[in-house]
Amino acid sequence: MNFYDQLVSETEAERQYLLSAPIIADVLVGKFNLNTYIAFLNQAYQHVRHTVPLLMQAGARLGPGQLWLQPAVAEYIEEEAGHEQWILNDLETCGCSRRDYERAMPHFESEMLVSYLYDTVQRGNPVGIFGMVLVLEGTSANLAPQVAEIVQGKLGLPNKAMSYLRSHGVLDQDHIRGFEETMNRIDDEQDREAIIHVARNVYRLYGNVYRMIPERAAMLDEQAAA
Repeated sequence: MNFYDQLVSETEAERQYLLSAPIIADVLVGKFNLNTYIAFLNQAYQHVRHTVPLLMQAGARLGPGQLWLQPAVAEYIEEEAGHEQWILNDLETCGCSRRDYERAMPHFESEMLVSYLYDTVQRGNPVGIFGMVLVLEGTSANLAPQVAEIVQGKLGLPNKAMSYLRSHGVLDQDHIRGFEETMNRIDDEQDREAIIHVARNVYRLYGNVYRMIPERAAMLDEQAAA
């Protein structure tokens, strides 16, 4: 079995934890409103804005036997740069204050996800960051196109409000193919273990982010009604 297939196989239970988040089932059957979408974008911004800094730190900490991965890390940095601005654009088009959401503090679940990833690249094996890539890009590639159609169709939003979901979903389908090729070149057992370990944890942490979206959306509903 090549390493990519091993990675997917050994993280399947954690992947199912993420996919079983109630918000995913709710969206697929149309059980959501505009504030659900806004809550999702808010939390997406809170972790997406750290993607490039995390990748930069990981690339800087690669050891002598890992330096061949620097071009792959640099490519991801180039591809991910500015994606947080897509989210702010979408929020603004939905009638939100760009300034407020840009400055907002992350909720606990998002902060734990980001803190774990910084700890991984600063204290652990920096190659583990590829576990994050599997989770975030793989989830976007599988869910984003379908979810974008459902959300835009129900809410009647303009294309300007859907740039993150639509663009990210298409791009990540391309990224996953390159990611698979890179993973299959990794033959160091410690690096493989680090990637699997981080992917398992990020699936669970990201699943927790998804699980709190309905609560945050309900808070926005209450604020709007007050």
